[in-house]
Amino acid sequence: MHQIVVLGSGFAALTAIRTLRKEGWKEKIILISPRSSLFYYPSLIWVPAGLRTEEDLTVSLDKFFQDYDVFHHQANVTGLSTKARQVYTDEGTIAFDSLIIGSGGKFLKKIPGIEHAFIPCESFTTVQSYSQRLAILNGGTLAFGFSTNPKEPAAMRGGPIFEFLFGIDTLLHQQKRRQDFELVFFSPATEPGKRLGDAAVKALLQEMDKRGIQKHLGHKISEFKVDGIKTEGGEVHSDLTLFMPGMTGPAWLANSDLPLSEGGFIQANEQCRIPGIENIFVAGDSGSFPGPGWLPKQAHIADLQAISAVKNLLADIKKQPADYRFKPELVCIVDAFSNGMLVYRDPKRNILLPKSILLHWSKRFFEWWYLRSYY
Repeated sequence: MHQIVVLGSGFAALTAIRTLRKEGWKEKIILISPRSSLFYYPSLIWVPAGLRTEEDLTVSLDKFFQDYDVFHHQANVTGLSTKARQVYTDEGTIAFDSLIIGSGGKFLKKIPGIEHAFIPCESFTTVQSYSQRLAILNGGTLAFGFSTNPKEPAAMRGGPIFEFLFGIDTLLHQQKRRQDFELVFFSPATEPGKRLGDAAVKALLQEMDKRGIQKHLGHKISEFKVDGIKTEGGEVHSDLTLFMPGMTGPAWLANSDLPLSEGGFIQANEQCRIPGIENIFVAGDSGSFPGPGWLPKQAHIADLQAISAVKNLLADIKKQPADYRFKPELVCIVDAFSNGMLVYRDPKRNILLPKSILLHWSKRFFEWWYLRSYY
């Protein structure tokens, strides 16, 4: 029996399991993750407006595990040996013949004082706490920003910050409180959102101007303070700061013999395999992949990478040519609560659809469509 083990219970890991069964794999699959649930992070942007609760975004995987005949080893991964072919967890050791790593990444928290900022995609509790603080503020300055991993510039997730920025601006207008607040966007980049394309950057900055949002761009962040952000270009006052740091690989990689990129991610090729190591693949935020500089860290590309990883893994097992490459592709609806802007990018095209209420509802429909298979 050939034992396949999957790490994680997010987009990449679950897509890998669906694809394994779709491609005809009949044997046992072991999934290792600390929870038997999927948390739908993309919809955290609607929490401040009261449109989503933790229960709305937390999907039990019990039915999924039963439907796809998955054994769930509920534990935290603590390390891995490619030579011993073992995954180490705080609930024992699991052996594998083939392995798909989809355990996500983590946020860099090296900037002094970062505990004074709210990191929205870290947890529901963080966004809930931010929303509660915002609800009781009578006025002041709200700051929104993101940065990258200096050793791996592509390792960022800035899109949600744009969505929180525009969404909260819309929310304050609806609450007739916008005149009591100043909104500020800050970033070390001079052209934030560059991976979305030149037209998108221009549209985002124009939207900020239209909404009366101040900008502090092109200055490295030195420190977060209780009442603001210190940068090399001066200080930005803030009563409430929402910030997305750059990303790196999961903490357990420090206790593994996997090859890592300079930014701390697992090195992978276009087939999502780890060069030089047999039958180990990676998909999603854990990996560092070749591709264009705009290659995103997002759920869509994680799904595409997971499909590639599975097809190549099964081809290896069958001793067939394994040359399935994932398509570099970016699909993003920048939602503003009442409308949205669509950006699409691949190696040949970069398309921008201007803001529309239909795109906002498209994003809400996609949430339902994506999650429907887990209920």
